[in-house]
Amino acid sequence: MQSAGKLMKVFITRRIPQEGLKILSAAGVCEVSQWDSDEPVPRADLLKGIQGAHGLLCLLSDKIDAEVLEAAGPNLKVISTLSVGFDHLAIDEIKKRGIRVGYTPDVLTDATAELTVALLLATARRLPEGVEEVKNGGWSSWKPLWLCGYGLSGSTVGVIGLGRIGMAIAQRLMPFGVKRLLYSGRTAKPHAAEVNGEFVPLDTLVSESDFIVVSCSLTPETQGMCDKSFFSKMKPTAVFINTSRGAVVNQEHLYEALSSGQIAAAGLDVTTPEPLPTNHQLLTLKNCVVLPHIGSATYSTRGVMSALAAQNLLGGLQGTDMPSELTL
Repeated sequence: MQSAGKLMKVFITRRIPQEGLKILSAAGVCEVSQWDSDEPVPRADLLKGIQGAHGLLCLLSDKIDAEVLEAAGPNLKVISTLSVGFDHLAIDEIKKRGIRVGYTPDVLTDATAELTVALLLATARRLPEGVEEVKNGGWSSWKPLWLCGYGLSGSTVGVIGLGRIGMAIAQRLMPFGVKRLLYSGRTAKPHAAEVNGEFVPLDTLVSESDFIVVSCSLTPETQGMCDKSFFSKMKPTAVFINTSRGAVVNQEHLYEALSSGQIAAAGLDVTTPEPLPTNHQLLTLKNCVVLPHIGSATYSTRGVMSALAAQNLLGGLQGTDMPSELTL
């Protein structure tokens, strides 16, 4: 423990919800300096701000690599990220230095699953196109096939990665009358029985599903996994949804599959890069719905994420338990 009066230095890389800041100030063990902006901290300011810090609270957009760890110096005990993903952290370098890492899983599961279902429905039933037609005068007399999409009732849904979020998505989709729920991943999951999930090879899932939902984490194995060969195995009536990480998808190949009619539609809450440039070719397509990475964006979820990130940080600073520690 630090002696009384000697506060530990903490650097926070962005404005975060008040819930977390209140916890840190109430603890009375740290002196907080913060990049006070809604925009990401520039690299030079990150390297300067972290000097001598005992703790770092960062976001997904902050690349925490060897250079940052060197700049921090030997005091750094803990990195707390306000995210469930940690592909922005150089885990090997962090592990080498014996630094503890906290993250925020579980708390954003429900919000992300809800958004995934909303995106799937909006994409499959062409809601953004419909809104546009109402606004631009394209809505004329009733036409039997105008703006027809695809429904979930009687369909086969494939979930790639039936972890916490994948499972929460499956639980929400089943009441729509889904006939079969397929999933793929490294291993069969006992909890899949709750949604009658069938564990199948990825190729089977891709070729038999009417809706494919990607909710796996980004790893060297999953990077660029959704590519030309993946899309070529999909049904021409199938809808592809990604709310995991942008880099799981080869966007050039997705564009080709969508523009050639190889697959019916795609909905993305994640892209590479983020933000996606406004002149990106995917944004020219009517059958592609792109959201600005808002999976966990509910007021309550972001507040809880902020509080958990603060509690993780304090645990790491004080050498006590962290509510959500990443096993390195």
